[in-house]
This record gives sequence, C-alpha cells and structure tokens, in this order.
Amino acid sequence: MNAGQQHLLDLYRAAQRGEAAPPAPGAHAVRTAREIQQWHHFRAVVTAPADRLPSRIRRAVRSAATALLRRETGAAGARDGAPTRLSS
Repeated sequence: MNAGQQHLLDLYRAAQRGEAAPPAPGAHAVRTAREIQQWHHFRAVVTAPADRLPSRIRRAVRSAATALLRRETGAAGARDGAPTRLSS
C-alpha cells in the first residue's frame, strides 16, 4: 500500500468515525525539512568546537595511534630486556 492509498483509507475511517480528516501526505514536508535544517544550524552554534565531529575523529585517531606506538615500544622493550611500564 502506498502513501496515497493509506491516506484514502485514513480519510474513510475518519469520515466513518466523524473525526477530522488527516493531512495529505507531504503536506508538511517542506516545513519539517526547514525545522531539521534549523536544528542542525542551532546545534552547530551551541556545540563546543572540541565536541564537533571532526575534533572527535581527530582525537580518536590520535589516541589509537598513541596506543599502537606504546604497544610496539613496550613489546620491543620487553624483547630487549628493558623494563616496561604498564599504563593504567
């Protein structure tokens, strides 16, 4: 059943029950899209620069690279007989 058929069925049910007719499909699509766009603009203004997605990705890559380097240097130090420090 597509949206048009569903709307006709809803119109029939509303008429049978004496209720108000539901809005047509797509009647509020432009307003909804505009509200979503305004919400994204608002979030961009309110969100701190450090919490934005590019910063979070950058931090995650840095921490992963640091963890890999620590693991590699820790494994190399253990093979050489040098003491390794466990990170907490």
